[in-house]
Amino acid sequence: MGDTVNTILLGIIEGITEFLPVSSTGHLLIAEQWLGARSELFNVSIQAGAILAIVLIYWRRLLQLLTRRDDPANRDYLAKLVVAFLITAVGGFIATRLHWKLPETVLPVALALFIGGVLILLIERLIAHRPLSARVTWNVALWVGACQILAAVFPGTSRSAATIFAAMLAGLTLRPAATEFAFLVGIPTMFAATAYELLKVRHQVASEDWQAVAIGFVVSAVVAFVAVKWLLRYVQSHRFTVFAWYRIVVGAALLVAVGAGVLR
Repeated sequence: MGDTVNTILLGIIEGITEFLPVSSTGHLLIAEQWLGARSELFNVSIQAGAILAIVLIYWRRLLQLLTRRDDPANRDYLAKLVVAFLITAVGGFIATRLHWKLPETVLPVALALFIGGVLILLIERLIAHRPLSARVTWNVALWVGACQILAAVFPGTSRSAATIFAAMLAGLTLRPAATEFAFLVGIPTMFAATAYELLKVRHQVASEDWQAVAIGFVVSAVVAFVAVKWLLRYVQSHRFTVFAWYRIVVGAALLVAVGAGVLR
């Protein structure tokens, strides 16, 4: 029973943090120190649940982009999504060829959370007086693609935070528009990353606890659906400041815990 509860908690954490600008990788790394480490297959599966949620939320928009290619605006938007994804794919391929491995200690996560929170406050202040724009330019696409790589190699950065604020700094200053583009770019990116991870851990299939995988997948999908729906409403009329302060407080607390030897 205790293990099932821990599985549910990990699914909840993944579902909440995957698309909020707070870093799912960082939160799962920290949570596993208390809830127990899980297999790579489990971690990939709960991430897949979060991806499913975002596809369900944006299915109409995705269908429009894929089937209404006679519309110049759709073609232009889709082309920029593809370019942003390809930049990330090339960067990810280079990282794998260099045998890049995410650190499994709390210190870099704590630093990334804290520094990221400070940067969010600075960026929000910087763009506060810029005119609102919902136009996705090639500059936006290039920066979003590049910053997805940044999030992949520095745990605690947060893919959603890096891409949303890259888009805003590059000129896509309307928060709902920046959030949508960041999330839509994330769909093929996360599908590709999940498929790659599944290939790496396919040897674990026989020994995997499939009940835990199923529970984690479903919980993550449901919670991510609710979290993203809430976020999309929230950014209609709010800045991201609350997430910045959350990151600063959690990052500072983790730094203290690491310094005291409570976490490693």
